[in-house]
Amino acid sequence: MPPKDITELLHAWAGGDAGALEELLPLVYADLRRRAAAYMRAERRNHTLEPAALVHEAYLKLAGQRRTAWRNRGQFFGVASQMMRRILVDRARARRMAKRSGRWARVTLDDGVRAASPVNVDVLDLDAALTRLAAFDARKCQLAELRFFGGLSLEEAGETLGISLATAERDWQTARAWLLKELRPAP
Repeated sequence: MPPKDITELLHAWAGGDAGALEELLPLVYADLRRRAAAYMRAERRNHTLEPAALVHEAYLKLAGQRRTAWRNRGQFFGVASQMMRRILVDRARARRMAKRSGRWARVTLDDGVRAASPVNVDVLDLDAALTRLAAFDARKCQLAELRFFGGLSLEEAGETLGISLATAERDWQTARAWLLKELRPAP
């Protein structure tokens, strides 16, 4: 029997087939772990959360999504990106509350290549900036979230959002510039 397509399994899972969820995990795990590892490389060095643990937490939250009408693979990875963002932000908030230290976490807004001098931002500051961006341009916020937290390429993110690659490229340039401006410390 040929392996099932991820979209078919998502539809089966949404239809109540619990076995589809078990078949889905091996198909998406490596991709989710790769995306989580890419993000975690940009995190602070002594972060206690490993990429595998981030994927496991996100997957448990995804498995609890009973009423999601899964459309396709891109939507699944988009929702997974949002879950990973929430997990990391919640951990950052808990760390800040526990220590009241306001420590910085290194993140990069560069396209897959670390800049010579990356912008250091706190995950909570990034979350706040994304929330402000969403207030006036939700699509650019979603694109930035998919790129940053989900590790999606522009093509994948565009597909998830239902926009062309050219539009995704323009939106990413604008969102990235806006975020860099918002996250740079005041002179």
